[in-house]
Amino acid sequence: MLKALERNIASVDERIVLVAPSVASVSDFFKNVDVDADRHRQLVRDVQRFRGSIYLHDGAITHQDVSADGLHQTPEDDSGWHVLLLNKPQQITASALYLEHDNTIAAENLRVRHSPLAQQDQWRPKLWKAVRSELAVARNEHLRYVELGGWAVAPESRRTSGPLTMALAVYGFSRRCGGALGMTTATFRHCSAVILQRLGGSRFEVDGATLPPYYDPRYKCMMEMLRFDSRRPNPKYIDLIDRLRDKLADALVITRPATNGIASPYAAAKAHEGALASEPFVQPSFAA
Repeated sequence: MLKALERNIASVDERIVLVAPSVASVSDFFKNVDVDADRHRQLVRDVQRFRGSIYLHDGAITHQDVSADGLHQTPEDDSGWHVLLLNKPQQITASALYLEHDNTIAAENLRVRHSPLAQQDQWRPKLWKAVRSELAVARNEHLRYVELGGWAVAPESRRTSGPLTMALAVYGFSRRCGGALGMTTATFRHCSAVILQRLGGSRFEVDGATLPPYYDPRYKCMMEMLRFDSRRPNPKYIDLIDRLRDKLADALVITRPATNGIASPYAAAKAHEGALASEPFVQPSFAA
């Protein structure tokens, strides 16, 4: 596995493609940027089709949750980054959605408001206290706040080093500008929660209590909400993460021209509030 991981890292700038929400969101860190609205649109659709097929295969959703042509769509797909892992034929084998917020965002405007924990009287106050505390740290330490989701891995890739490379690359991506604080949810399918905690994710704690795993009826599985500080991953993986961060500078970034339209995940969510009413918090299908 270690040798395979080393090979993946060596070629990661050829195997990972980043889809940016707009050219305005792309910093000088990236050296290989293609501004192409049509290609951007097609890649987002490819991600949605890939994600839909994986979630259907896992039984996480039904055909009613995808479009007629099999797309699993969320309002944030147009306003977040997509991290894509490709195989040799340049097909998507893993994907993740990276939503980057200003640290001034209110907790109630994050997607976490759709989590089942936010609907439970027992845990709602603790959840909001934990998230507001994280946002306060982000503001005090001048960090962006991130929500990770849309994790999907092709079944044939789950026993390879690819998904671990993908997760480490997401960590590396978030360290490109000094690091970020954030959250993700992990299913108990495929040991996703265990893997993400191994890399440095941890459970939210507040007033001596740990936010518990919960059942999400929409996705028919147990989930766990995890926090992360990309400045402080598991020390075992820091060298690999930073090597991946440096390699990502040469990865292909597909983006579209800046527009005067929706410019943030929160704005996108508000513009699609009706759709979000039935859309739960970020649903990953991460596995390795």
